[in-house]
Formats: sequence, C-alpha cells, structure tokens
Amino acid sequence: MTDRRTLERALRETGVPAAYYWIEGVHEPTPTPPDFVYLRRTANGWETGVYERGVHEPVATHATEADACAHLRTLLGV
Repeated sequence: MTDRRTLERALRETGVPAAYYWIEGVHEPTPTPPDFVYLRRTANGWETGVYERGVHEPVATHATEADACAHLRTLLGV
C-alpha cells in the first residue's frame, strides 16, 4: 500500500472489522475501541503500534507512509 486511504479501502474490502485498526486522519473509530493496531504520523516519520488499555505502545517507526502502511497490514495479518 502506498498511502493510508488506499490501505483503509483495502482493509474494508478484505473484511477487516473497523474496530481492529485506527489510521490517523483516515479511519478513527468513535467511540474509541478498547484495543486496536494503529498507524500515526510522528515528528520523525510514521509509527505503527498497538493501543491497549488507554496506552499507545509503539511497535515500529517508519521513514515513509508506504512502509508504515505495509507494516500495519502485517500487524493485522492481511
């Protein structure tokens, strides 16, 4: 995936439940689920991780949006 919008569309089409992931600026479920994998922009690039019990736990940082999108797919197992 090259960008967040393409990734979100692919996840929807694949049938990944909306509450399983959060993608900054593209897919931010409300109310916030208790746990999910996420992709967000940071001061140094992009971050993927797991949100559990109200805490963001970074798993990896990425230089590009495309790398972060690919990693989020891996975290979701798709």
